[in-house]
Amino acid sequence: MTHSTVASFGRADGALCVGGVPLGLLAERVGETPFFAYDRALLTGRVARLRAALPAGIKLSYAIKANPMPAIVDHLSGLVDGFDVASALELRTALNSTMPPSRVSFAGPGKSPAELRQAVAAGVTVELESLTEARRVAAAGDELGIRPAVAIRVNPDFAVKGSGMRMGGGPQQFGVDAEEVPTLLKTLAGTDLDVLGFHVFAGSQNLHADVLAEAQRQTVDLVLRLAESADWPVRYLNLGGGFGIPYYQKDTPLDLEGVGASLAELMAERITPGLPDARVVIELGRYIVGECGVYVTRIVDRKESRGTVFLVVDGGLHHQLAASGNFGQVVRRNYPVAIGSRLDSADEETQTVTIVGKLCTPLDLLADRVQLPAADVGDLVVIFQAGAYGLSASPQAFLSHPVAPEVLV
Repeated sequence: MTHSTVASFGRADGALCVGGVPLGLLAERVGETPFFAYDRALLTGRVARLRAALPAGIKLSYAIKANPMPAIVDHLSGLVDGFDVASALELRTALNSTMPPSRVSFAGPGKSPAELRQAVAAGVTVELESLTEARRVAAAGDELGIRPAVAIRVNPDFAVKGSGMRMGGGPQQFGVDAEEVPTLLKTLAGTDLDVLGFHVFAGSQNLHADVLAEAQRQTVDLVLRLAESADWPVRYLNLGGGFGIPYYQKDTPLDLEGVGASLAELMAERITPGLPDARVVIELGRYIVGECGVYVTRIVDRKESRGTVFLVVDGGLHHQLAASGNFGQVVRRNYPVAIGSRLDSADEETQTVTIVGKLCTPLDLLADRVQLPAADVGDLVVIFQAGAYGLSASPQAFLSHPVAPEVLV
């Protein structure tokens, strides 16, 4: 656990606070453990920091897949410029907020005909992943008497090094291969689709400002080339996101100001002169919500087995799969973790413990051999960096335990 992790939330009488509420009182307010808690003020501050660092001409979109909790989406609808959705339910969540449908984009492979029809009816921008999707959207528009707004998601001809997950370069299920886009543009010219522009997302969870800057430069160069094949001005340029957050002790936080400075140069030197009509979008999910949430779970047993002390909690990987190391980690590493009521115990003797969940599998490991103050049954364990890809990215039905509540404080 890093001091900055705790400092961002605050504390009172040695206990972590979320939204200004001490953890023990918050647990009583929720009425049960485990639960996820998200800090409203941290969310607002996160967006404000992004606004301060990014060029004024950049529009900020929130990728709802990172955390689709309706209260979070509703809160962010007054702070960001748009939403990106990846399913019909996420679309409905976005439409139930105050965000105008014209500022909602729908991306992702394998959209069903029904989902595409819903998107067309709602008036959101459909980001086409294939020729099949283009034909289905055009047909839906003809049947509904609506001219659909679309953009082409491009699988770039370059890959981004240092990303937690590569989403472009080489064969991909995402988007249309860059070399095939000119052919698709010719096909779209014969339809009644309002083609706005392009979306290029090459990789996620990147902590290297120079790598992100280079990816953005390559993205703009690619779109400038593709624009030569279009007989209409590019009005939409989604540069993707990929901004990472530190999860592990050796991670260095992203130099956001460095990314912003490079992006400002890119806007001035290439985007504004070459694509003067484009609405330029940075699409972020994890970077906005990831550090604003915690997973809180209570110790129900403390046992020792052949020299290892196990703290058994009432939560587990069915709620927080990522912290167990089973969501994208090649080598398992611990998320930041603390005993939520003992933050001022730095001078106390610590003990090496392993924190496990209540599921009948050795995969249910939330923290492996971590140094923590002495803890026992009833204490609250806090796992940080839990605001993104937590509950919604976990196998909630596994072993049929209850779903964890989520609260925005």
